[in-house]
Order: sequence, then C-alpha cells, then structure tokens
Amino acid sequence: MHKILIVDDEFNNRKLLQQILQPYGHCDMVVNGVEAVEIFEMAMDEGAPYTLICLDIMMPEMDGQEALKRIRASEKVRQVPPSKETTILMITALDTPKDVIEAFYQGGCSDYLVKPVTGSKLVNKLTECGVLSKR
Repeated sequence: MHKILIVDDEFNNRKLLQQILQPYGHCDMVVNGVEAVEIFEMAMDEGAPYTLICLDIMMPEMDGQEALKRIRASEKVRQVPPSKETTILMITALDTPKDVIEAFYQGGCSDYLVKPVTGSKLVNKLTECGVLSKR
C-alpha cells in the first residue's frame, strides 16, 4: 500500500483524487504548497515518506511549482537517492509548454497530468510512472 499526499486548493478536486487513489493506499490531503512541504518533511523525519504526491500547480500561498522545488531540495538535504525519490505527479489545468518545462526540467516532477482528471487517466499515468503495477 502506498502513502499518498494530495495537494489541491479545490475541495472537489481533492475528494475526486482521494476516491480514485484510496484503493491503492492511505491518502492525506492538504490545500497549498506550504502545507505540502511541511507534511512531506514531517513524514520524512518520521521515517514514513510519501510514495506519491499529486500536486496541483495553481494554489494560494505557495504554488505547486515552488512546492515541487522545495520537496526535491528537502530530499537532497536528506540524501535520498534518485531511485528512492517520491513520485510527484503535477496535476493542473495549465498545459502550456512553459509550465511543462518548468515542472520537468527545473522542478524535477515525475510526470504531468492535465485536468479534467478521470480515474482511468490517473491510473494509466501512475502505471506508466511505475507507481502502480499493471493488472
């Protein structure tokens, strides 16, 4: 079972992701990047890191791009080898090349999914990333 963090400022988006992901593991939910970084670091310090983070890009206080960079920096400080990094799936309504480039090449996300999210689209993406095994 996976330990999953869902980060989105919209309640309905969080609930949808939780419904899709609940069969695959325990889901925690937060509403912005500040909370995401805090709970991620707390989980790392407790020795129970998240295996998957679904991270919205557009959020108040700290957006997903900044949270992504801080999470990856936190993993580096803790000397997490690249093979053990948390899988981070950016989920957004934005599908511009700038956002994709920033998330992948500057932030180090694992993959990218454009809204609207459906169960099959999300499960297929997580299977491609190697988070879920093929059935």
